[in-house]
Amino acid sequence: MYDTTMYFKLKENRPHGTSERPFSLYHIRDIHHAFQIPVHWHDELEIIYVKNGALSVTISGENYIGNQGEAFVVSPGNLHFMGSQTGEVDYYTFLFPLEYVSFQVNDLLEKEVMAPLKSGKMMIKPQIGDRLSDICDGLIALEYSNLVPFGAKKDTEFSENQNENMNDLAIQLEIKSILLQFFKRILKHGFIVENNTSGRNTTEKEMISYIQQNFTREISLKEFGKQFHLSEKYISRYFKEHFHITLSQYINHLRLEHARQLLQETTLSITEVAMQSGYENVSYFIRSFKKMYGMSPLKYRKRV
Repeated sequence: MYDTTMYFKLKENRPHGTSERPFSLYHIRDIHHAFQIPVHWHDELEIIYVKNGALSVTISGENYIGNQGEAFVVSPGNLHFMGSQTGEVDYYTFLFPLEYVSFQVNDLLEKEVMAPLKSGKMMIKPQIGDRLSDICDGLIALEYSNLVPFGAKKDTEFSENQNENMNDLAIQLEIKSILLQFFKRILKHGFIVENNTSGRNTTEKEMISYIQQNFTREISLKEFGKQFHLSEKYISRYFKEHFHITLSQYINHLRLEHARQLLQETTLSITEVAMQSGYENVSYFIRSFKKMYGMSPLKYRKRV
């Protein structure tokens, strides 16, 4: 099934994963219609892995097509979005903070690789091809496995809680081991390069940050153009050309995601959810929500 958690905010303020499990895996498949995950960025490193089908990926303004077995890397802070014209694609994304595999010792690896990647001075080339397929398949298998500590007999040598804790520790060690193999691979192939400012475009980030901070009220093209000293006509064209989505579609996406979170985390009425998400017309909100998530707001709340 399609994992709606991938429709996340444009700049996610919440971290992926938890302190116990900072590594996150998302799986997108079985959509069967055109879709786009709108432009966003985050502080974690992201690996996008196409298991089957074809995926359109845009990273720092560069457009790519990912086919079966191919992977892309999004360095921290880089704007990116992805989608499919048909929905006939099966892909995974892996997200983790660089600190997850970084060492406390200020050694050569930390000085020349990890620290420059964190600061944005260096980046990983986005298009990796099929050089990571075995690593990505290993991460997928590990996330869906149920490891038992080495040498232990399940449910006998450990209590249930101890076994669960040790199992989680073993999985984290395995994940870190595979991720270190990932860095070894990209270093070997020369994929770590100097970053340029186009990958961290401040104007584009300011635009989407402004919308994110104001999407619950009406944002007119006139207001938006005045904010960024651009004409209304140019704003519309610029947004469509750079982000492959209209300004109104983008605002609607943020509103619907906000509404989804309110339905999941509060007991507000459907009307209150609509109003707090920027919709004055409740009927339009319900129609828009159903079109995006495949069910009405009330049905969604009951399911979660």
